[in-house]
Amino acid sequence: MREIEAGLQGADLRIAIVRGRFNEAIGAGLLAACLERLAALGVAPGRITLASVPGALEIPLALQKLAATGHYDALIALGAVVRGDTYHFEVVSNESAAGVTQVQLDAGVPIANGILTTDTEEQALARVRQKGGDCAEVAVEMANLAREIRNEKRTA
Repeated sequence: MREIEAGLQGADLRIAIVRGRFNEAIGAGLLAACLERLAALGVAPGRITLASVPGALEIPLALQKLAATGHYDALIALGAVVRGDTYHFEVVSNESAAGVTQVQLDAGVPIANGILTTDTEEQALARVRQKGGDCAEVAVEMANLAREIRNEKRTA
């Protein structure tokens, strides 16, 4: 059995991040943690593109446009949806997640989904550091895995 392994070396990768501005403090924390981890994984700042959008529902379209350029090895979605008193929370949470997944599958570009969905702002703030770093790792690992699979196809 041959096992395809992906590493966490990001030196030659190009990554794009889409960050929703709604719940600004949460988004800023996610972005800071993500950028810190990307740097630790070897992704140079000049190989990272950041796009800012109003909120979680706008993230999938920006991801789609970035994926269509063919310039990026992986994408990262960052944002937050905090529960309120209405059904709107469920709509935004579900539709943004479905949109991110659909873009990933349609474009064939890995996307790390870092759109937090929490009951309170405090819960979200408690998760920003871990989730931001996790998204960086997911993007790098999946970009490397996709590359290994493409290489496997060429040598088969």
